[in-house]
Amino acid sequence: MAESKKEEFLEYKGKPLVRCGKTIYYGNMSDPYVICLNILDESDVKDLKVSGKVVIQLINTDPDVSPKEKIVKKSEKNGLFNALDLGAVWLERALKQSN
Repeated sequence: MAESKKEEFLEYKGKPLVRCGKTIYYGNMSDPYVICLNILDESDVKDLKVSGKVVIQLINTDPDVSPKEKIVKKSEKNGLFNALDLGAVWLERALKQSN
């Protein structure tokens, strides 16, 4: 019999990270908010691509919200870790306030 495999995602602080090109989504799409990280530039360091500027957006996942109101917060940081760390704080606060 064929075994069904559940697709597993890379996680950060217990929430999934999904990457598509230079865009990374952090959080569960079933939650009221997720974080979107857009990598604006990259540099090569010893044959490894390292992100430079990253735009962080806290996004409302409610389908009834207008596109203008979807982006709740927006900022820019240098480095993926700095952006992801800030995004994680924003997401936790937004999810606590929505409950």
